[in-house]
Amino acid sequence: MARETVDAVIVGAGAAGLMCAIEAGKRGRRVLVLEHNAQIARKILISGGGRCNFTNIHTTAENFFSANPHFAKSALARFTPRDFIAMVERHGIAYHEKTLGQLFCDRAATEIVRMLEVDGAAAGVRIQTACEVAGITRTPGGGFEVETSCGIFQCAALVVATGGLSIPKMGATPFGYEVARRFGLPIVECRAALVPFTFNGADRERFAGMAGVSADVTARARGRTFREKLLFTHRGLSGPAILQASSYWRAGESVEIDLLPGVDFAATLAACRAAGARAELRTLLARDLPKRLADRWCQLHGISKAIPALTDREAAAIASDLHAWRFQPAGTEGYEKAEVTGGGVDTAELSSKTMECRKIPGLYFIGEVVDVTGQLGGFNFQWAWASGAAAGRAL
Repeated sequence: MARETVDAVIVGAGAAGLMCAIEAGKRGRRVLVLEHNAQIARKILISGGGRCNFTNIHTTAENFFSANPHFAKSALARFTPRDFIAMVERHGIAYHEKTLGQLFCDRAATEIVRMLEVDGAAAGVRIQTACEVAGITRTPGGGFEVETSCGIFQCAALVVATGGLSIPKMGATPFGYEVARRFGLPIVECRAALVPFTFNGADRERFAGMAGVSADVTARARGRTFREKLLFTHRGLSGPAILQASSYWRAGESVEIDLLPGVDFAATLAACRAAGARAELRTLLARDLPKRLADRWCQLHGISKAIPALTDREAAAIASDLHAWRFQPAGTEGYEKAEVTGGGVDTAELSSKTMECRKIPGLYFIGEVVDVTGQLGGFNFQWAWASGAAAGRAL
């Protein structure tokens, strides 16, 4: 089998791996990127409905969760959303802010992939697709030997940018974690994150036929609150508010949902009762909730009285239930529907400045495979760019 020596091998041609390759190539390093799929950057291509939510202008370390909440600060400070936007603008890619600082391509995610390819080529980066890694060993005196289906490569630096376990149909594998374990690095337990919840048996019956109904809510899990949309599905709850909460939720816990954020429904009821309004509760609720949800909520709670007929206790209970619905998920839709993987390579083993292993010189882990996970809205891409740049500049 053919042998070749390069300065750095990067395993994984996703967002983090490609950014790392560009930065290392700019510094004159001979860089080889290995990708087991036949196509590079598959997650970039499907992200944001095909338009790629490539960053978020409001990125801070507070938008990430990790066993070490401070770890991401260094990389994020040294490669900011503004830095990536400058790349996008240099390539003439039109973009827009959707909501909450989320930036999307006006046209298609393919423009971001093309930008990374062009900048990589200009930096002398070589990409080998459809290339399976069969083995990785340390070589005497330092460096690594990477045995692949495309040949054997020797390198001074090895970067693992293989992503997490989310969306296996796109080629996700546990390879990065296996490499970490092989070299004695601990893994923070992985879990599906930014993922829809599934109904328990009772709620599946209670909310049958509600798929497609959406409402603006706040969802709260483990002290973190998110105000965005909730979406009923055939199997459970989804939508941005739920995906955000899912990253903090743990099995067996409930999620508190306020169906009327910003509305003092107790005061609204009191005013209606004082005025002697004869309207039914479902009619009043339908002013702020989708009619189907208002009708179903009243049906499930056995509320059929006209508003003036409600007792003080009944009115208080109704308002409390609407503002603090304690939803108990059966579980999540798992990695098949998860946008990202929570957990990963323990950051205690890595330099926050370079992403290099403290105990194994020349070995780096970047992107989703690391125990740094962003909230919904372009933050995970910004972590990929920033961690990739940190490693690339250190190679």
